[in-house]
Amino acid sequence: MADDDDGVSAGAIIVAFLGGATLGAVAALLLAPQPGSETREQLRGYARRTEEQMRDFAEKAGETFDKTVVKGRDFVKNKKSVLGEAFETGREAMRRERKRSTSETSE
Repeated sequence: MADDDDGVSAGAIIVAFLGGATLGAVAALLLAPQPGSETREQLRGYARRTEEQMRDFAEKAGETFDKTVVKGRDFVKNKKSVLGEAFETGREAMRRERKRSTSETSE
């Protein structure tokens, strides 16, 4: 998941929003003047919808996580080869310098 500028993840914002919406709906139902059976039925409906929304969110979060892992592996693989090439170039330069230094001291 991407982080916002203030360090709060998008997932945390969505979960907070859904939690607040659910609590608001429950409070409204409990304070509304209607029969208990209607209130219970509405609560069941809200619970079902919230469950579906959370499942959708979890599925999307899993997909995003998988994509991020793949991108991370590709990034590390790419940087690993670049660093390996730089290391080999440095090693060759060191060998050449050592060889040049040895030949200068033997003269």
